[in-house]
Amino acid sequence: MLDQVRNEVRGAAEQICEAAKLRKGQILVVGCSTSEVAGHKVGSHSSPEIGQAIFDGLNDVLAPKGIYLAAQCCEHLNRAIIVERAAVPFAEICNVVPQPKAGSSFATAAYHAFEDPVAVEEIRADAGLDIGGTLIGMHLKRVAVPVRLAQKHIGEAILLAARVRPKFIGGSRAVYDENLK
Repeated sequence: MLDQVRNEVRGAAEQICEAAKLRKGQILVVGCSTSEVAGHKVGSHSSPEIGQAIFDGLNDVLAPKGIYLAAQCCEHLNRAIIVERAAVPFAEICNVVPQPKAGSSFATAAYHAFEDPVAVEEIRADAGLDIGGTLIGMHLKRVAVPVRLAQKHIGEAILLAARVRPKFIGGSRAVYDENLK
């Protein structure tokens, strides 16, 4: 199952990078319920092994592209974010170390794998993946746009994706640059 999850995550990461046109230095926020991936109710069967497989699949795609991964913790840590310090040089850092049942197995895997991990209360990411209904919307820039991926699940968990775009201002006579990122 772990190889299947890792491969599904790689595919989803490739799809969202392409759909959102993510570039080096941008941030992908990911929320994940390993319980949901395994076919259980969110928060009921935390799995460090599944969390690691998901992290590995994401890292396989994002690291070579220079895209930062922001790992959303669970509600026990108020959905804080674990991210590389370099991604958030001016953010206010929080002092917390996620654990499998208090932060999420996925965020724990990210914390231990990152070179210089920090926790922040919020972030404004450029795109996101929600694996199992973890509610990542609060960590996306405005304006979030749903992305329909070919892949609908990671394991047994429902997979949702979003990208962002700049706000349109100026009214009916305005002209917009659709390539602006």
